[in-house]
Amino acid sequence: MTTTLREKIIEALKSCYDPEIPIDIWELGLIYDIDIDDKNDVTITMTLTTPHCPAAETLPLDVETKVAAAEGVASVKVDVTWEPAWSPQMMSEAARLELNL
Repeated sequence: MTTTLREKIIEALKSCYDPEIPIDIWELGLIYDIDIDDKNDVTITMTLTTPHCPAAETLPLDVETKVAAAEGVASVKVDVTWEPAWSPQMMSEAARLELNL
């Protein structure tokens, strides 16, 4: 089976963790969009759990570094947005079960 570029990017995102919550940012619902253009330039639109998140300085850089390392990615841009605001309802069912929510 051939892994698509999107799947490789998602795997890279699943290796990024919010330092205060033991669940990857994909399952937390912090990734709002993955845009891949025809040159394999990638734009990730993401949020953080709160505007005052201690990882606000490091997590977007971690995302950029790990996605850039995925095979086939030409470049990465990470846009952090606060709209819509993140809430626990954005987490996957697996993440909610892990946190007993």
